[in-house]
Amino acid sequence: MSERTVSFLFEQETSERLDKFLVVQLPEFSRARIQGFIANGHVDVNGQPAWKTGQSLEFGTTVTVRIPPTIATAIIPENIPLDIIFENDDLIVVNKLAGMVVHPAAGHPSGTLVNAVMGYDPEIEGIGGEERPGVVHRLDKETSGLILLAKNERAHRWLQDQFRLRKVNKTYLALVDGKPPTPSGRVEAHIGRDTKQRKRMAIVSEKKGREAVSEYQTIEEFNSHTLLEFHPHTGRTHQIRLHCVFLNCPIVGDKVYGRKKPTVDIKRHFLHAYRLSIILPNETQPMNFEAPLPVELEIVLENLRKG
Repeated sequence: MSERTVSFLFEQETSERLDKFLVVQLPEFSRARIQGFIANGHVDVNGQPAWKTGQSLEFGTTVTVRIPPTIATAIIPENIPLDIIFENDDLIVVNKLAGMVVHPAAGHPSGTLVNAVMGYDPEIEGIGGEERPGVVHRLDKETSGLILLAKNERAHRWLQDQFRLRKVNKTYLALVDGKPPTPSGRVEAHIGRDTKQRKRMAIVSEKKGREAVSEYQTIEEFNSHTLLEFHPHTGRTHQIRLHCVFLNCPIVGDKVYGRKKPTVDIKRHFLHAYRLSIILPNETQPMNFEAPLPVELEIVLENLRKG
């Protein structure tokens, strides 16, 4: 099935949020699904990519939606090995391998983390929605490290609230080309959809994007590279990758936002979700989880230390 495109003319005298307007126009989709269309660059407002779900519509505005092909709702469980760091009745903490997509989407109908988790625990099916069962947050395909999946609806809501209220402490390790302007610091740079390339994000003005805040510190310096520890306070798409570009030190191996040819021998970008601290359901104190650097990234650091 091919992509379907529909257009609507906003003819109300009173302005309204983009997502609320589309919920009425496209009743077959949930508000969360429509917000996903907007976030993934499938919605234009007067011929320009929508820059946020709450964007205000005025009288005479044309809204165009490109509805992607429907993916079969029956996600097939697959017997794919998982590196499980922790598990209880409420959640699974997985150390995701680089190269694995988190959930099925166009171009990735199988072989995802969700397929693997459903193969491991079929009861997770439908938790939080059919399309992304158990998913609370995401990592990019090439980013390795810690990711949580809920095993029941109560835990799913609890964990989502922890992320939404910014009560989760996340630590990433990133090897960058060059070095940042200061050994440690704080980045506040808004992120929105790239108007020229829909699949990319970009640093944009405050009016056209969403707040994105990260703190970083230098862990180790090399001749032409720096190992940084990042602590994102918000969870925007590609946030750390873009904030590294903002600091003029793109992540090694990031062919989308950094150098087209990696400056070290690496098949992926050097970004790893290293540590995560979160209060679990029915607990009062945070639990800390840690995933060591994958072997291929350790080898890169060892080679840099040799000079």
